[in-house]
Amino acid sequence: MERNQAERIVAELLERAAIGVTVKLEKRFPGGRLIGGKYAMHAHTITMYTDVIETQCLQMFGSADRVEEYFTVVLAHEIGHAADTELEGLSDAMEQENSIGTRQRLALQIEENAWNYALRLVPEIEATFISAVIDESLLAYRVPVMEQSDIA
Repeated sequence: MERNQAERIVAELLERAAIGVTVKLEKRFPGGRLIGGKYAMHAHTITMYTDVIETQCLQMFGSADRVEEYFTVVLAHEIGHAADTELEGLSDAMEQENSIGTRQRLALQIEENAWNYALRLVPEIEATFISAVIDESLLAYRVPVMEQSDIA
């Protein structure tokens, strides 16, 4: 994905969201993990990792044909974190919580909040496409919560 394509998408979504968050573009997340985007709450900054976005799109859809849409969806999700008025409270509760099950439910709530915002921010993205991305993203949060429910 070309940098100018990413910059165009960033400008468009930031204008739609109008929440005053800063977005930086980098190629790769430091440390080798495949993270496509990250919101830093205290800096109110999103960093998008463009090379990782391409890798994730390839892994998920078998080609990079829809990398612009994929980037848009991931960015919308990160903007969802930035716009979440509950994020600070949920994060604080998660840090103070001793129960692993409660921590996992709080983490899931944080992610679901961001995805709910993302859905409203990019209504032009095909529903089956965005649902596939959301389901894949939330799987890592839903499985532990379901497993904790089975134990309890």
